[in-house]
Amino acid sequence: METAELDYHLPAEFIAQTPLEPRDSSRLMYLPRTAGFPTNHNFTDLLHLLRAGDLLVFNDTRVLAARVAARKPTGGKVELLLLRPVGGRQWLVLVGGRGVAVGSTLVLEGSGQPVHARVVQALQASERIVEFSEPVETWIDRLGSVPLPPYIHAQLRDPERYQTVYACRPGSAAAPTAGLHFTPQLLQQLAGFGIASTHVTLHVGLDTFQPITAPTVDAHSIHSEWCKLSLETAEKIAATRAAGGRVVAVGTTSARVLESAAAACAGSPAEYAGETRLFITPGYNFQAVDGLITNFHLPRSTLLLLAAAILGKGGLPRLLQAYSVAMQAGYRFYSFGDAMLIV
Repeated sequence: METAELDYHLPAEFIAQTPLEPRDSSRLMYLPRTAGFPTNHNFTDLLHLLRAGDLLVFNDTRVLAARVAARKPTGGKVELLLLRPVGGRQWLVLVGGRGVAVGSTLVLEGSGQPVHARVVQALQASERIVEFSEPVETWIDRLGSVPLPPYIHAQLRDPERYQTVYACRPGSAAAPTAGLHFTPQLLQQLAGFGIASTHVTLHVGLDTFQPITAPTVDAHSIHSEWCKLSLETAEKIAATRAAGGRVVAVGTTSARVLESAAAACAGSPAEYAGETRLFITPGYNFQAVDGLITNFHLPRSTLLLLAAAILGKGGLPRLLQAYSVAMQAGYRFYSFGDAMLIV
């Protein structure tokens, strides 16, 4: 597949800059998985679009306050973006600014006990291995701020609006945005309708925002992300499917966990944990996921490919046609935008 096939034009005014209040007041486009035209709904219509016996699978990761200001020994400012731990007090970090060589010691800006960051190793581009003088969990909420996607330019008044209401496992550089639409009340209502829920964990990396730059999709090198699926969740999935229910992934990240686990565990319920490099593209045979709740994604993105893949043969043209319909209907796109249900 040529990467150019993933292009579509989105005027800037369709990119949502702020979240809606309440969360579940967003719109929802329903696109049947196998055939049929998209229809417009409110997000709370999930109560009627899903069925008793279905299982929603949420990603319970929490976005780290990973953007940290620091100063070089010369006094110059540097911005650090923590990506993931690599062992002990060492982290993989993006360092913004010049003149930060291996051996440099930075001082993090903020109140309280000073925290130092020593550059241990230089990797590709601006990636560095950095060792902090104190455990990250002891200072990150005090000194850091939540990083927002590069296409969001408005200031976020409440950082919790870039977290899901069920986020509990810190580790992501970006939110699993399909889950941002759910409120505690809606979750309770879904349960009352016989729609069950469970959780997996995938820590989302910044590569989620990177477009595919290779000329063909096959030439793209997918990023890896750490994920986990518990035995309890695996057993719930197996029981749901055995009873004729549908497993609906809330977000592409949940779908990636479910399919990674299914491939590794050969169809029998088992715990799964580790790095996944699974690249889901059109033609992929889904083993665990029957449906998907997802937002409207960037052109040339791996997330767009996954959403197209679950639609089956001819999925990409159908998806892009649905995006065109969404623009005509005034839907909001990307992280703070509206949602789509494919099932």
